[in-house]
Amino acid sequence: MIIATLILILSTAMFFFYFQVTCQKILRRQFDQEYFRSIAHANRLEFPSLRKSLEEFGAPVYYSQLRSMLKCDFLALTYLLKHVENANRRYSKEEHFLLLYFRFQCLSLAVRRLLRLSNSKAILSMTTVLQYFANVVGQRVSNVSFANLTAADYLLSL
Repeated sequence: MIIATLILILSTAMFFFYFQVTCQKILRRQFDQEYFRSIAHANRLEFPSLRKSLEEFGAPVYYSQLRSMLKCDFLALTYLLKHVENANRRYSKEEHFLLLYFRFQCLSLAVRRLLRLSNSKAILSMTTVLQYFANVVGQRVSNVSFANLTAADYLLSL
C-alpha cells in the first residue's frame, strides 16, 4: 500500500514536471517580430503594462484587480486565437497545453495568495502565456493581406 502511494505521488509529480517543461519549451518559440504590442494596443489589453510594472518596479498589485485584468485579457486572446484566420475554429495542440498551463497558474496564484507567498512568479508566467497568444494572433493577422489595413484595423473590424 505504501509503495503504491509512493508510485502515485512520484508519477503525478513527474507528470506536472514534464507538463511544465513542455509548456516552457512552447513559450520559448521566437517570432520574427513582436506582434503582441500592436495586438495589446488594438484590444486594450493590460498584460504588457502589468508585466512591465512587475519586472521593473516590483509594484504591489491588488489580487482582485490583477485577477480581473488577467481574466479579461485571457478571454479576449482566446477568442481571437479561435476566430482570427483560423479556418478550423479550433486550438492547436500547443495552444491547448498553454490554456491548461494558464489555468494551472491561476490555481497556483490563488494558493500562493492563501499561503501568503510571493505571487510575482505566477503572474509573470501568466503574462508570458498571454504574450505568446498575442504573438500568435499577430502573426496570423500579418499573414492576411488586406491592402491598406493594418493588424489593428483588422482586429477592430471583427
